[in-house]
Amino acid sequence: MEPTEQTPKTDAGIETVAAIDVGANALRMAIAEVLPGGRIEMLEQLQRAVRLGQDTFRRGRLGGESMRAAVAVLRDFQKLLEVYHVGHLRAVATTAVREASNADTFLDRIFMATGLHVEVIDPAEESRLTVSAVRRAVGGSPGINRDEALIVDVGGGSTLLTVLQDGEIVTSQSLRLGSIRLQEILLTSEESPQRSADLLRYHIGSAISTTQGSMPLDAAQSFVAVGGDARFAARQIGKPTESADLVKVDAAAFDRLVEQCERHTAEELSKRHGLPFAEAETLNPALLVYQILLHKSRADSMIVSHVSMRDGLLLELAREVTGQEDEALLAGVIHSATALAEKYHLDMDHARNVADLSVRLFDAMKADHGLSARHRLLLRVAGLLHEVGGFVSNRAHHKHSYYLISNSEIFGLTRGETEIVAQIARYHRRAVPRPSHLQYTALPRETRMAVTKLAALLRVADALVRGQVRQISNISFQRQGDDLIIYVPSGTDLLLRQRAVAMKGDLFEDIFGMKIRLEEV
Repeated sequence: MEPTEQTPKTDAGIETVAAIDVGANALRMAIAEVLPGGRIEMLEQLQRAVRLGQDTFRRGRLGGESMRAAVAVLRDFQKLLEVYHVGHLRAVATTAVREASNADTFLDRIFMATGLHVEVIDPAEESRLTVSAVRRAVGGSPGINRDEALIVDVGGGSTLLTVLQDGEIVTSQSLRLGSIRLQEILLTSEESPQRSADLLRYHIGSAISTTQGSMPLDAAQSFVAVGGDARFAARQIGKPTESADLVKVDAAAFDRLVEQCERHTAEELSKRHGLPFAEAETLNPALLVYQILLHKSRADSMIVSHVSMRDGLLLELAREVTGQEDEALLAGVIHSATALAEKYHLDMDHARNVADLSVRLFDAMKADHGLSARHRLLLRVAGLLHEVGGFVSNRAHHKHSYYLISNSEIFGLTRGETEIVAQIARYHRRAVPRPSHLQYTALPRETRMAVTKLAALLRVADALVRGQVRQISNISFQRQGDDLIIYVPSGTDLLLRQRAVAMKGDLFEDIFGMKIRLEEV
């Protein structure tokens, strides 16, 4: 839903925004006002149960009845968006739609019925949005910001794990351990409560054990839980903290609660705790995931955050409205890219120098490329990772770089953004983009142009750094007519650099219509 000219504002400087989450067991919407300075005031929150995940995890596709129910809910949401005169909206779908074989049909039906564009996001994007909201809720909490903290979000289709170290994002991972998925895979609703709990514990424990190599859970000193089932535990046995958004749940008390709950069927839990049946049905699988992960960590309590991915969506919309950026999450992207570079044993001095020089050239050429701050970040990541293909082979390593990056998960980047990074790295040397390059031509036109411009900048930066990793800070740029003059420190091998730039500057000259001149200072 795009803002229109007649869209009124409730007050000067105030924007109305909304976030819609098409999840595995419910559709949810949050509507809020963004005040000057970026403060968010919630206006309305809605939730309607639709079990899309039950269809996808059982049959691999969304059923007709579930799709009709979801479209009807979204029609109601769309009417409310009009009542509130929402000017900025982001609607996303997660695991249940992402894994459905007929997802495109479902999304088209939504658009035709409501005019809403629903974006299917990947686990890395889910994690980024959730962590953004959690970091805001945690605020200055000294324990979480100083320790290694594990953030766990158990949804209907998957469990998202994110590790923070001294407040910085280290890594994230998605496990196929959603509460609805577990039910459908194990058919636990057909078993006795105790037998169901035993099956769940074994399956969850086996899945979690596979993460130990890539994500050492036993290093986490703090454990932050996100999700409706964690909030249930907080209501039952939680203790208040200094933050109104955080509740502390003692591990021993949580074990007792889980033990009590796993003795009962969904019907009994619904009556006992006054829960809707749909929520009671997913309670035990989710609680067991939290419990097993909690005991894998070093934490003696669970901090439950009341935020959700929708809060992260609202925060992102607020930043778009106010022109702000989440510096911590940007740092998390760089940290993740650096960790990937180190995994493939890159020369990190060279990688960092190329990345730094690339973004400095990006800034110097801002009037000529017209790209965004997000593109600047993608260029920096590509600069860090452009030579990872050398881990496979030095021969045609740019092609290997494309493959490794495109098949990696970089925290904070969407799949589409990771593909852009991979394409930029692909063209840091040798052939420039051509119509015969199918991965490149499959991109939308605007994306192809962005890739080409950024690859041109990367090629020049790589040529300048090649064979000389010192004094990069002394390199400067100046526009002079149709020339870009690059001043390099005296005492360097100017001829070597001129040859390198001549070999790799062809794409730059084609794209920007400028010749490159090197001069010593």
